[in-house]
Amino acid sequence: MPSSQELRVLFITSEVYPLCKTGGLGDVSAALPAALRLLQTDVRLLLPGYPQVLAGVKYKSKVAEFNELTEFPPATLLSARLSLSKTENIPVFVIDCPGLYRREGGPYMDTLGRDWPDNALRFGLLSKIGAILSSDASPIAWRPHIAHCNDWQSGLTPAYLHFHSGKKAATLMTIHNLAFQGIFPPGSVVQLGLPPNSFDINGVEYYGNLSFLKAGLYYTDHITTVSPNYAEEIQTDALGFGLQGLLAERRKNMTGIINGISTNEWDPATDPHLVKNYTSRKLSDKVANKSALQQQMGLAIDIDVPLFGVVSRLNHQKGTDLLIQIAPQLIKIPAQLVILGSDHADLEHQLTRLTKTYPSEIAVRIGFSETLSHLIEAGADCFLMPSRFEPCGLNQMYSQRYGTPPVVHATGGLRDTVVDCTPQTLADGSASGFSFFPMTVDNLLSTAKRAATAYHHKKTWQRLQKNGMAKDFSWHASAATYRKLYASLLR
Repeated sequence: MPSSQELRVLFITSEVYPLCKTGGLGDVSAALPAALRLLQTDVRLLLPGYPQVLAGVKYKSKVAEFNELTEFPPATLLSARLSLSKTENIPVFVIDCPGLYRREGGPYMDTLGRDWPDNALRFGLLSKIGAILSSDASPIAWRPHIAHCNDWQSGLTPAYLHFHSGKKAATLMTIHNLAFQGIFPPGSVVQLGLPPNSFDINGVEYYGNLSFLKAGLYYTDHITTVSPNYAEEIQTDALGFGLQGLLAERRKNMTGIINGISTNEWDPATDPHLVKNYTSRKLSDKVANKSALQQQMGLAIDIDVPLFGVVSRLNHQKGTDLLIQIAPQLIKIPAQLVILGSDHADLEHQLTRLTKTYPSEIAVRIGFSETLSHLIEAGADCFLMPSRFEPCGLNQMYSQRYGTPPVVHATGGLRDTVVDCTPQTLADGSASGFSFFPMTVDNLLSTAKRAATAYHHKKTWQRLQKNGMAKDFSWHASAATYRKLYASLLR
């Protein structure tokens, strides 16, 4: 077991904020390594060389070439630095492979929203180089003790390492969202250089195809999920996405660790995106952000009507269809609704139609804006998150930190982080939002009405706001848990 000064971790990920981000994985890939480095852990990221990554990292230098991987195009490994702030810098390795990564579009899809047809090759290379760097076959001197893999894009790393006969790092596989599994035709197994006998139910095979995530979950030494409740849910038929049997078998090697949030980036006292900063001691200053949000979004400026906010992907998982169903009844409370997000075109059109029917009460911005997302967290009175499933969720933590009690479906990380407002939880000081179960239109609407009623009881509402703002959602505790887990894998 290495000393605390020597513990080395290769954090393999397909996205990292602020260079490239499509969801929570990008946030975690920046914040968790940064927090671990404060705990004397030598964490280094391994990233694909998308154009935005190559443009965004600093001090690039070539450290290795991979020209003899017969299954993959030639690639160059660059050493660089990712600057998160004036004081935070994370060492990164970037795989520069122009044929696979230098193209317009996102990490996984082209500009028209279609999956890249060679995604198996693109993330097979990420996994393969992750495995090489985590073994005695590595061409560089720095060798990790732990290969920390994240979601399906790095899921083949534990498989490659399993079939490597030399010295190798221990492996940890984190599930950020089990719904995305990296499924490809069976011929991909040989094309990616995996042995044919790995294509088995006890291996990488998943209902007749290759699953990157199944490979990672089967071959890794340990599994983590991004909340304790989600670790239990994915062992059930309802949320196991066909992997519940494997996950139940591996439950002794699985740990749920709640994500943290960047408390520097998300702090109402210092947030540069706000019209007026505020703290729990001066909540009256929060109102200026509400008025600014109402004005910017074309809503009636009224500080007395509860304003519900949503920042989300607009799809079935996030419960957008239920929001659309309750919207006409929600504004009759009375209340207002502001939504920022994109994803499903039909849901976007339905929301846009609502704004034409209720222009003073409902506002929708299709797309994403970092500034507007912060202003919604600060300017809304209540935040809506009716996700059908939510591995962890971040916005419910942002909301509590901003004194904007969330309304959530009690699932996954939402259940772990939001305490329902009841007379008992108000009395013991734990109440921080509103939750409902099971997932129905009536339950969502009745809980939103319950929140609106509480909003008009100012003493109750302020107590609820202050409870949420007092919670510690920083990465420190989670990073310490990860570090202990790393150490246990090496014993």
